[in-house]
Amino acid sequence: MLVLASSTHAREFYFAPSTLEGVGLSQQDIDLSLFSKENGQLPGVYKTNVRLNKHALDDESIGYVNDEKGELHPLLTPQLLRKWGIRVDAYPQLAKQPANNPLSDPLGHYIPFATARFDFNSMTLHISMPQAAIDAHSRNFIDPSRWNDGVPVLFADYSVSGSQRENGDHNNDSSQYLNLRSGANLGGWRLRSYSVWNKTAETQSWDTINTWIQHDIDFLKAQLTAGENSTRGEVFDSIQYNGVNITSDEQMLPYSQRGFAPVIRGIAHSNAEVTIRQNGYIIYQATVAPGAFEITDLYSTTNSADLDITIKEADGTEFHSVQPFSSVAVMQRPGNLRYEATLARYRADNNQQANEPLFAQGSAIFGLNNYLTLFGGITSSSNYQSVDIGIGMALGEIGALSTDITAARARLDNGEQYDGQSLRAMYTKNIEATDTNLTLASYRYSTSGYYSFADANQKYDPDDDWSYEYNKRSRLQASINQTLLGSSLYLTGYQQDYWNTNRKETSISSGINSVISGISYHLAYTYSKTDEEQSDQSMSFGFSIPLSRWLPKSWANYNVSNSKNGYTNQNIGLGGTLFQDDRMSYSLQQSMANHDGEDSSSLYGTYRSQYANLNAGYYSSSDGSRQITYGMSGGVVTHPAGVTLSQPLGDQFAIVTAKGASGIHFSNQRGVQTDIFGNAIIPSLSPYQENVIRIDTTSLPNDVDTDETAMTVIPSRNAAVSTHFSAHVGYRVLITLTRPNGQKVPFGAMGTVDSTAISGIVNDEGVLYLAGVSENIPLTVKWGNSATQRCNAVVTLSPSTESLAAGGIRQATALCNPEINYAK
Repeated sequence: MLVLASSTHAREFYFAPSTLEGVGLSQQDIDLSLFSKENGQLPGVYKTNVRLNKHALDDESIGYVNDEKGELHPLLTPQLLRKWGIRVDAYPQLAKQPANNPLSDPLGHYIPFATARFDFNSMTLHISMPQAAIDAHSRNFIDPSRWNDGVPVLFADYSVSGSQRENGDHNNDSSQYLNLRSGANLGGWRLRSYSVWNKTAETQSWDTINTWIQHDIDFLKAQLTAGENSTRGEVFDSIQYNGVNITSDEQMLPYSQRGFAPVIRGIAHSNAEVTIRQNGYIIYQATVAPGAFEITDLYSTTNSADLDITIKEADGTEFHSVQPFSSVAVMQRPGNLRYEATLARYRADNNQQANEPLFAQGSAIFGLNNYLTLFGGITSSSNYQSVDIGIGMALGEIGALSTDITAARARLDNGEQYDGQSLRAMYTKNIEATDTNLTLASYRYSTSGYYSFADANQKYDPDDDWSYEYNKRSRLQASINQTLLGSSLYLTGYQQDYWNTNRKETSISSGINSVISGISYHLAYTYSKTDEEQSDQSMSFGFSIPLSRWLPKSWANYNVSNSKNGYTNQNIGLGGTLFQDDRMSYSLQQSMANHDGEDSSSLYGTYRSQYANLNAGYYSSSDGSRQITYGMSGGVVTHPAGVTLSQPLGDQFAIVTAKGASGIHFSNQRGVQTDIFGNAIIPSLSPYQENVIRIDTTSLPNDVDTDETAMTVIPSRNAAVSTHFSAHVGYRVLITLTRPNGQKVPFGAMGTVDSTAISGIVNDEGVLYLAGVSENIPLTVKWGNSATQRCNAVVTLSPSTESLAAGGIRQATALCNPEINYAK
């Protein structure tokens, strides 16, 4: 047993090595001088808590070596310093060092007065840095130099489905469908194409929906897109185009700068702690220096609830204030600008007869202060011109309101010209007293001469002139959410009417969701009506009961629904997931109805494999019809390390390589594991943010070991980033080492496999643990600096070597000689 002590004074420690003596173990064999130093420990990579000027940063795996005093010295790189917000470029000697190479001199050599001290007892690296050397950034700031454009790739992200149906008359019908998103990445350029294929017994079709290229514009915090795509639709309605578009990208900003949150200003009389609460929860806390302060990095929230601000001075005195807070979707932080500019040709919807003129469109949204956001835009083409101007207002306790007006002039396909205006208002409010959230109330009123850009470009058809004669007049949308006794109630509604007709479209839905004693239930009602059709109403009630006590990870459910025509359907089912990572799910359902031919049974299952997601189902009805469904979705990626099959990719993904180690699973990634080549795809990463990829160490194969368990990647938008784990493929073995005189190799000796980085420390029984070794293991063992404090051994494993039950660890014995000749 090794006992470590700590002290506030730098000094060496001593204890008698005789306390470690045993049979065949003399004091001369034991060299523990390294451990007598304060912070004296074996060099290596340690999981480290990082503190920069006493502020906690993310944990890091950092390499350490012994300095001339025998203490552990951190191997810091310029890239790691940038990650911590250090102004590397402000110090020329530091800036010229290779980004990923450890610094050869102490930190203070490059940045005056900077120090780095490692406390082994708490595994904490304390970094002291002059404030001038630290960037003043918002919380969660990621330096753009760390954004990773990824590696060159070709890929296809696909979803295939099909069905085979036989009705009661034994007539067969089949269909197949393919959804394909393919692309290529090279440097910062992204090429994407989106296509669909559909086949039935009578027809088949292949349609390319859009194809485009995209690239980041880092200094503008924007995206450049050229080709076929759609506008964002924040000020004007979203429209399809074929051309060039530049759009600001909010995800390039730190989380704390996205969306809307007010700037909090105040005065501190000492080093004070500022705490901000909303709905009783602390959403921000920081220490500020004496004097006036500004807090600009509150996280965005959709709640329209007041902010309670507490300033706690150093002597314990507290000052309280309240800042009303509410917002609508258009609101921006003070000084923030969202914008979009498009120069393109209009693209009509598929199978729609419409003109496709060249057009230009621009829009901007600017946060003026805590209470006002201005926005507007213009659209112009040969047959259409419009201007929009609006304002978003935070009204404190009243809520938040945005209103805008669009004036448009349109020349229709029949040659007629119209001028009109459209007024829109949106409102949101959270009523704290009743916990009622009016999430969106939107109203738009248009004059009879107003046409949207898409409506104005429809071709005139004298046999179907609905859109010309009956253009939209007003539209109302509302959504209310209420929490009551642990339940969630909702009500949403929509109504659209038109000029020159009494036709209206109405839709209402309401319901309640709750969980009582682990049982979840719902009650819902829907209503819809147009003048051309009779109204449709339905009600539904259901509940779900967990069955984990009897059947792990499973539940039973029941649902009953009733429609206006008197049809009643009841459904009872059993569902659940299988395997440790829930990669497989299943559902069995039995339905009963009060009308003929509608009783049915169904079975459906999904499986997430490392190569694709699979699904299959079977359905049969009391009228004799039957149906089989099947599907598969996944990705195929060609990358510098080979070709890898995967689950669906998402927009950003990581290519993981592990030196040929297959069967490595990853935390929170159902079904994902390295293939026979040691490669895997981690899908659906977040752009411009740290994504941590962790190995599931509890399921490592018996023949695999790894030095790292987590890697962090920061992909740019639509990037395919590469990361590598230094996995060792081979045996895990416990080797009992003895010397020619029969004595054990001393405790604390370091054993290293020749020509590799595989090493371990001998325990007090003379046993060395190694992982990732081959059947033939040439060893060098050292327990001191003299020639008599080292030996060599060769260990040969064979299939007959006994294995321990736990983890498949093999056992072996070896003679460690002072010198050995490997020549044959």
